[in-house]
Amino acid sequence: MKIKKIVALSTVAGIALAGLGISSANAEPVANSYVLVGSDTLQDSTNALTNGTNATGSFIRIVSSGSTLGNFDAFGSAAIQTKPNGPYFGRPAGSGAGVTALRASITGNPYAAGGTNTTPAKVITGQVDIARSSSGPGTNANTAGQLLYVPYARDAVAYAYKGGTAAWATLTSAQLKQIFDGTLTSVDGVAIKPRLPQAGSGTRNFFLPAIGYASGTTVAPGVSDVGNATAENDATVLAEGEIIPFSVASWVAQANGVTGTNSTTATGVQLGSPIAGTAPFTGTAPALVPNATYYANTSFGRDTYLVVEYARVVAGAKFDAGLAALVDGSTTSLNNFGGLASSPGAVKKKFGFLAPSTTNSQRAYVTL
Repeated sequence: MKIKKIVALSTVAGIALAGLGISSANAEPVANSYVLVGSDTLQDSTNALTNGTNATGSFIRIVSSGSTLGNFDAFGSAAIQTKPNGPYFGRPAGSGAGVTALRASITGNPYAAGGTNTTPAKVITGQVDIARSSSGPGTNANTAGQLLYVPYARDAVAYAYKGGTAAWATLTSAQLKQIFDGTLTSVDGVAIKPRLPQAGSGTRNFFLPAIGYASGTTVAPGVSDVGNATAENDATVLAEGEIIPFSVASWVAQANGVTGTNSTTATGVQLGSPIAGTAPFTGTAPALVPNATYYANTSFGRDTYLVVEYARVVAGAKFDAGLAALVDGSTTSLNNFGGLASSPGAVKKKFGFLAPSTTNSQRAYVTL
């Protein structure tokens, strides 16, 4: 479904524009309006949009009724405080944890962060408004669902590896599944070891079915989760001979220098393609460009989402005009993908994303 804008944008959301501005920052101040948590893959582009950026040549910052938004990274301090006088609670590390935190914020049920950031369960009612998700609702999709997955941008998933030989650059889906099964332990005579991002990572949960595991598979026989605190989209964690799924948009953004970090320059690290004859990107850093053909692939291309409570963005007793304006697709919304340099969509392109394959939103989770 598409969200219908009901309230004039000038009163609820806006973009700050100027000829000159500051680059995006990664500070995490307590928010004085709406809060985003979740996916690592989306955090850098949403940091740019919520903190302000001049990456496109025009200063762009998404605000709501003059109030700033709070965008909290997937990794950092173990606990975060998102709103004034709110509780400190475990940082949601990844897409799954972000959606779980949003659900807890709606229901009032206690939330305990998973993955690498564990804390005692806390009641976080009203502390999270938007979950960043690099994967769709999957089996939780339901036309009567209480959450709404709003398309944000198009990404793709490939794999990063360190060392190896030329053959490692073009591993097939079948080879990748054998590697993550633990049955293929060397390629071209060189030992290879699979790694996965932290549990709850949207990239992890997308990659495994893409290479041949059953839909909904989140673990692989060849990778142990015991002691695995691997942050997604960080190539510096790789030891010689290791391989890990990686967001292409994140790789492009890091290599182009628009994020606060760049793990793509780690010695011996490269991005491989499981699609024969199709590279994930073209060009040379710092001017990499996503390959639209790769992103369109039905196995390795993916839409990413901003997840909100359905009842808050449609007409009704819980309707929240400010939140609805942030995800209605207009030129001052987070999920806009316009082509002008002054649009949020232009910022997302700088971060390696393309326009989503659809603007239709999906409902999910009948029971929160």
